Amino acid sequence: MNRREFLLRSLGAGSAAVGCAAYSRRTKAASETPNIVLILADDLGYECLGCYGSASYQTPVLDSLARTGIRFERCHAQPLCTPSRVKLMTGKHNFRNYRAFGVLDPGEYTFAHLLKQRGYATCVAGKWQLYGRQQGWEGKGSMPEQAGFDEYCLWQVKELGERYANPTVLRNGMLETLEGAYGPDVYSDAIIDFIKRHRGKPFFAYYPMCLVHNPFEPTPDSPEWDTARGQQDDKYFDDMVAYMDKTVGRIVDALAELGLRENTLLLFTGDNGTNQRISSKMRDGSLISGAKGLTLDTGTHVPLIANWPGVIPEGRVCGDLIDFADFLPTFAEVAGGALPREQVVDGRSFLPQLLGQKGNPHEALLCYYDPRWGNRERACFARDKEWKLYDNGRLFNVKDDPLEQHPISGEIQGAAAARAKLEKVLEIVP
Repeated sequence: MNRREFLLRSLGAGSAAVGCAAYSRRTKAASETPNIVLILADDLGYECLGCYGSASYQTPVLDSLARTGIRFERCHAQPLCTPSRVKLMTGKHNFRNYRAFGVLDPGEYTFAHLLKQRGYATCVAGKWQLYGRQQGWEGKGSMPEQAGFDEYCLWQVKELGERYANPTVLRNGMLETLEGAYGPDVYSDAIIDFIKRHRGKPFFAYYPMCLVHNPFEPTPDSPEWDTARGQQDDKYFDDMVAYMDKTVGRIVDALAELGLRENTLLLFTGDNGTNQRISSKMRDGSLISGAKGLTLDTGTHVPLIANWPGVIPEGRVCGDLIDFADFLPTFAEVAGGALPREQVVDGRSFLPQLLGQKGNPHEALLCYYDPRWGNRERACFARDKEWKLYDNGRLFNVKDDPLEQHPISGEIQGAAAARAKLEKVLEIVP
């Protein structure tokens, strides 16, 4: 029996909805407990990857992972980094636990806590931005160890410094400024080193990348690296996307060299839409403008690729709605452990979809977005694949009007039913 057959039997191949309890009944031998690697790109909308139709950038590694795994067409994050990261790590909507920009409440239960309790070694490397640096919130967030991580190598914990050329990183409590180094190499080296040292037991490696967030600077693969290092120009965005893809490839290659690919679930996504300064050409001839910080589809629609040789059927494309709150319950199922009884979770596991099953997909998603508490950016909406309803009553057919230029004021076919459906989703918001 191969790995996928084992998981399908454990889950019940004929069921449409699978719970943690059912999955936890399987044998818990260490060799059967999969590793998990989660890579989160910074400011990368779906339109930046070739496998999603981009004609502007070269992403052969991620395109290959999508081709040999599963690509989700409708994954939605929050419109900005910290709101997305807090939701991703805790499985909760922002109105339940988001305190301030750059802050993860130290009392929150995260996916790292969950996996650590299941016997996983845990590591995070890359961008943190969750300890609290803005006025009035200094130090009121979480250190990596408070969030459940055994090891870390991170930019922007307490100190800022540079993230790319000559980066400043906090590595397991020691602050370093690495002259001559390139930050993304430092962070990926830390992930690979962690994997090598913990390959004999289950591990969880979380890589919240700095790429491709501005400042847009040359990478070590740019012709101008030696002469223009640290200089900023939007033209370097293409190079940064290519280097991001190359960095993912380094981790994939390390897993393969260590013989861990078939026992590792690898996921790649982005934390919000692309920077508003960037426009990307698509193969169908359209041009998509980045919408980071905005509640438009292009502000929240991010790539999601999952790859797990021998488990995830190759070449699948899934149109189910996926929310950032879904990752924590998915990891709970993958690790075979139930969530704490008192833990509030707003997401749903998409492990069944990874295995080729129907699962229990969302009929609609909720986004509560208040990144700096009380300013004009606040927005709350519910959406399905066609309609979007804000809590102020504005309704859009986002399938036909993705830029939300024409609110539905009168009655058109399907509008009343959509409004009634999405109003029920909004009811949970205080």
